[in-house]
Amino acid sequence: MMTQYGLVWLLLAAMAWGQGATSTSTSPAQQPGTAPSAAGQLADNKDADAAKVAPDAPVITINGLCDNPPADKTADPNCKTVITRAEFEKVLETVQPNMPPRARRQLATRYAMAMVMAQKAHEMGLDQGPKYEERMKLMRMQLLSQSYNQAVQEKAGQVSDKDIEDYYHANTAAYEEATLQRIMVPHSQTFPASKVKLSAAAEEKRRKDAEEVMQKEADKLHARAVAGEDFSKLQEEATQLSGSKAKAPSTKMGEVRRNSLPPTHASVMDLKSGEVSAVISDPGGYYIYKVGAKEVEPLDKVKEEIRATLRTQRMQEQMQAVQQSATPTLDESYFGPEMPPQHGMPLPPPTGGPSSRPPSTGPK
Repeated sequence: MMTQYGLVWLLLAAMAWGQGATSTSTSPAQQPGTAPSAAGQLADNKDADAAKVAPDAPVITINGLCDNPPADKTADPNCKTVITRAEFEKVLETVQPNMPPRARRQLATRYAMAMVMAQKAHEMGLDQGPKYEERMKLMRMQLLSQSYNQAVQEKAGQVSDKDIEDYYHANTAAYEEATLQRIMVPHSQTFPASKVKLSAAAEEKRRKDAEEVMQKEADKLHARAVAGEDFSKLQEEATQLSGSKAKAPSTKMGEVRRNSLPPTHASVMDLKSGEVSAVISDPGGYYIYKVGAKEVEPLDKVKEEIRATLRTQRMQEQMQAVQQSATPTLDESYFGPEMPPQHGMPLPPPTGGPSSRPPSTGPK
C-alpha cells in the first residue's frame, strides 16, 4: 500500500502548480462544433480503458521501494510498493482533477520517483531537525492559505439567478449600448522643423498660435457636426489641418458601452439617438461624438458576464475583510520604510515548494 511522506507532497505540489496554467487549456479537438482529431479520439480511448480498471487494481508498482523497510535491508530484497487505482486517483484529485491521460502518466512517473527520493531522504534523516520543521511549518501555512483561497472562490461562485437579476436591474445603465461616431481633433498643429533657430519667446508664440488654431477648428467642426455634416469628412479636414501625415482615423466606433469610454467621456451615453455631444477636451485632444441607435442588452445576453462580475466582487470583498481583520506592524529600522502595497502577493514558499497564483480576471 502507498506510504505518504511529507516530502512527496511538497514535490508533487511544486509540479502541479507549475503545470496548472497549461494543462487546463482546451485543445482544438475539444472546441465545440469541431470534429474530434486523432489525438482527441486516442485520449477518449485511454479514458475508456482506464475506466475499466478496478479501483483496487495496482496501477503503479515500485520495485525496490519497501513500504515499511526492515532494519535489516537484506531481509526482503524483493520488497515493493504498490499503488492502486483508487489511491492514485486520490492523488489526482488533490493535484489536479480532470488531468488529461498523457499528463496522468507523467504525474505517475514523477510521483513514483518522488516517493523513492522521499524514502532516501528519510533514511538520511533529512526529515528531522529544526530546519525541516520550519519548512514544514511554512508549507502548511502555504497550503492552508491556498485552501482558504479556493474555498473563498467556491463560495463566491455560488451566484443565484435572483442575484443576477437583481444586479442587472440595479445596473441597467451599465449594459446600455450605443452606436457612436467620433471626431478627434489634436490639441495642436504639427509643424516641420524650423530652418532658423527661434528664440524661446518665438517658440512659445508659435506653440500657442498652433493650439488656438486647433481649438477654434474643434468649435467649427462641432457646429458643422450639429448641422448634420458627414463625420468622416470632418475628421479628414481636422487631420489635414493638424499637419499630420497619418491617415485620418475612422470615426465609426461601433456599439459601445459606458464603461468602455474614458470617464470624462461617459456623459455621451446620456444623449439621445441622433444628438451630438459638446466638445470634450482632455490631454489627448478635442472629441466630438454623435449617438446612433441605443439599446439595453437583454439579461440573457449578459447573464454570464454578471455572474463573473459578482463572483469577482465577492472574492475581493472577502479577501479585503481578511486583510483588514489583522494588520501587521513592521519595525522600520529592520525592514526599511513602507513600500506601496502589492495586493495578492502570496507568501513566499520554502525552497522547492509551490507558489500560489491568484486567478486573473479581466473585463469583457
